[in-house]
Amino acid sequence: MRVAVYYNNKDIRIEERAIPQINDEEILVKVMAAGICGTDVMEWYRIKRVPLVLGHEVSGIIDKVGKNVKNFKVNDRVMISHHVPCMKCHYCLNEHHTACETLHKTNFYPGGFAEYIRIPKMNVELGTFKLPGNVSFEEGTFVEPLGTAVRAQRLANLKENQTLLIVGSGISGLIHIKLAKSKGVKKIIAVDINAYRLSAAKKFGASVINANDDVPSKLKGLNENRLADFVIVCTGALPAAKQALQCVDKGGTILFFAVPKPDESFEIPINDFWRNEIKIMTSYGAAPNDLKESLELIKNKKIDFKDMITHRLKFDDVQEGFRLVAEAKESLKVIVEPNK
Repeated sequence: MRVAVYYNNKDIRIEERAIPQINDEEILVKVMAAGICGTDVMEWYRIKRVPLVLGHEVSGIIDKVGKNVKNFKVNDRVMISHHVPCMKCHYCLNEHHTACETLHKTNFYPGGFAEYIRIPKMNVELGTFKLPGNVSFEEGTFVEPLGTAVRAQRLANLKENQTLLIVGSGISGLIHIKLAKSKGVKKIIAVDINAYRLSAAKKFGASVINANDDVPSKLKGLNENRLADFVIVCTGALPAAKQALQCVDKGGTILFFAVPKPDESFEIPINDFWRNEIKIMTSYGAAPNDLKESLELIKNKKIDFKDMITHRLKFDDVQEGFRLVAEAKESLKVIVEPNK
């Protein structure tokens, strides 16, 4: 089979590998669609482990089923989550599924940018979901990223009467906008330095502010002279993290959905935050129930993602896909179709 092997953002090579063999507890999936995530082009993070096959926003058709697998059969249309929690440890039992050590060790093989992937037993049981007939393969690639947003907004207890500021209007920021709109949040404001992304945020229902402007002042102008009740940081850019601290209102919450590089740091005005009861929290990944809720939202047409897909690429064009996502000038969601 063919796989797309990542060496760096400008060096993605189509290579030949053997189709994975499965055991009696596993399934083999023919990949029909795989989304390129913003984290796939985080070169500083990926470069330490190259060469590797990326791709975790995946949907496809089951090609083979181990004899002990009960709930799936050949030709089932599915989406697959790469990381799954054990559901038994202290962290899982206390609803911190993405802190589970097992979650950080699980994955499918070799990665979604391949013609076929092997799904281990644990991922079969906790991370594989049948796609309803009205959900396309490309829509299936949104189940995982939407699931992460579902988890974040649930943990944060976002309410429809709150003002939401999205810092960073890439794919994750735009998904947060769409999810918040579906929940009835009426005042959503997006910040970015990228005019293309700001245009998309506006199209999807947010007011917009250019990050190069005086964001706190502009924010107050859009929000009855108040800062935001809720700030979700959807970019790892250090200036964005600092900006978020300046944009949260008294009694408000900042949720870091993306974070700066490990060697970058910034000061938090903890005394001011303490005095004004400002909360800082984080959210990472998605648990099985988040993915189920995500799939239901897509199935029931509560959120439509078709207008976010700007490029559908053949496997031979995967390098172009990485360029589009890395440059972020002319694309939103880029889908690779390994078997088309």
